[in-house]
Amino acid sequence: MPAFQTTPQRRPVVGIIADSIEFHGHRGHSVLHAYVRAVSEIARAMPVMLPAAAEVLDGATLLATLDGIVLPGSPSNVAAERYGASPLPASTQQDKHRDATVLEMLPALIRSGLPVLGICRGFQELNVMHGGTLERAVHEQSGRLDHREGDHDRPIERWYEDSHSIRFIPGGMLEGLAGAQVMQVNSLHHQGIDRLGDGLRPEATAPDGLVEAFSIADAPQFTLAVQWHPEMRIDDSPLSRAIFDAFGNACRMRQREREQAIRS
Repeated sequence: MPAFQTTPQRRPVVGIIADSIEFHGHRGHSVLHAYVRAVSEIARAMPVMLPAAAEVLDGATLLATLDGIVLPGSPSNVAAERYGASPLPASTQQDKHRDATVLEMLPALIRSGLPVLGICRGFQELNVMHGGTLERAVHEQSGRLDHREGDHDRPIERWYEDSHSIRFIPGGMLEGLAGAQVMQVNSLHHQGIDRLGDGLRPEATAPDGLVEAFSIADAPQFTLAVQWHPEMRIDDSPLSRAIFDAFGNACRMRQREREQAIRS
């Protein structure tokens, strides 16, 4: 594939929220390439990074430019104060800049009809945005599975092997994409949903009953949030590919509507 190319038809533009990072003492922004690749190759859209800096993002410009948004996973956790809980331990990795960026701008983008795909941290952000709460240590709760990634000395690709099954809610979007009732996924996380947010519709649950996917019940556009990592399995998981393909189709629909509004 050439380093730079043009296509006969413009691709939809998908914003990927960045993590706020420190790089040699400088504040920076980071997006993992797995998300870039999944958006480009499977959703067939053009990925652009949105910095974790609410103060520089303009809502009108985003709505005029974007056709979809991805809220990716991250090593950081949503600050517990955002859902009315006591602060997380000081040793817990957090990202106040990303919290502010997502939770302040996302409601208006979703109300505008922008397709959204939340993954892992993004799944948790969407739940908090809708008034839901998070359990900070799922593995410590009675009756719950240990959903953590396991031995960190394993090669990184081993972290994203399938870890447990999920059961799809009958009649849901995910059941339609999967074409099955039960499937294995690569779910790895410390935190999880405690109380599902208002207006959110479960799409899949783990064997311990934990909600592992949801959509926004009254949103007319594509809205999906999953606790696992489809971006890491686009080469060998039909469900992962189906999720990004459906998201990309929704973004193309949004692109057509946006361009038609410009012409009229």
